[in-house]
Amino acid sequence: MYDPFVNRALEPWTFGIYAGGQSILVGTPSGVTLAPEGGAHQSITTPSTGIEVPGLVTYEPAFAQDVEWSLLHAMSLMGRPGGESAYLRLSTRGVDQSMARVPADPAARERRRQQVVAGAYRLRTSTRPVVQLVGMGALMTEVLAAADRLAEMGIEAEVVCVTSPGLLYRALRSGQLRSPAMESVGSVGSAAGGSGWILDQVFPASSAVPMVTVLDGHPHTLSFLATINQVEHVALGVSTFGQSGDIDDVYRYHGIDTESIVFAALDAVRS
Repeated sequence: MYDPFVNRALEPWTFGIYAGGQSILVGTPSGVTLAPEGGAHQSITTPSTGIEVPGLVTYEPAFAQDVEWSLLHAMSLMGRPGGESAYLRLSTRGVDQSMARVPADPAARERRRQQVVAGAYRLRTSTRPVVQLVGMGALMTEVLAAADRLAEMGIEAEVVCVTSPGLLYRALRSGQLRSPAMESVGSVGSAAGGSGWILDQVFPASSAVPMVTVLDGHPHTLSFLATINQVEHVALGVSTFGQSGDIDDVYRYHGIDTESIVFAALDAVRS
């Protein structure tokens, strides 16, 4: 489905999920990244939709391998008791696949796969990070470019690639709500459950440094991640109606280009 029309289909889709139906919806292209097609058809709130609809797991992968793993996992959740529907928010923007740095070692590759389907993974690590850049989807190109720019300034930045903000939120909530009722409703991959292990691996206390989050969607989508370690935070995203134009110009207009990410990181570090 054309991603801007996801919310148009939301009522019948959610009623179907409520009634026990299971399906996979693929929304593409998405965000202001499709600016060359015009200013009207740009989805801003659909990442929030994916987080907030019960019984739905959402993925917004940046790389082809992540798409494969996410889709296969979504398919494995269908057609069984306790399963759920899935929404993949994708982009038609070309992304350099070598940036994914998919491990060649089988054990490390499997660990990456588990992290992808659980919600996020650390794409670049540092022994002494000063700031953490957290990106999602098509904007990983700008996030990694910003990390390189910061490195040239002598500022070490860790980079986290989010694949499912909804699953990360579930993991956070599962740690906050430890009542017997919550523990009884599900486990990883179920409609209500979550697992804290992904937060421990991707957002460890040792990485409790100022954070910049960025996505091609409303900035509040990833804002909750700063509460994991209670760190300084700058949220970048799209909070106004889209514009028609060159992608680089539109990214700059919304403050989600490489330079804006660098400035946000410097602001976060100085806070």
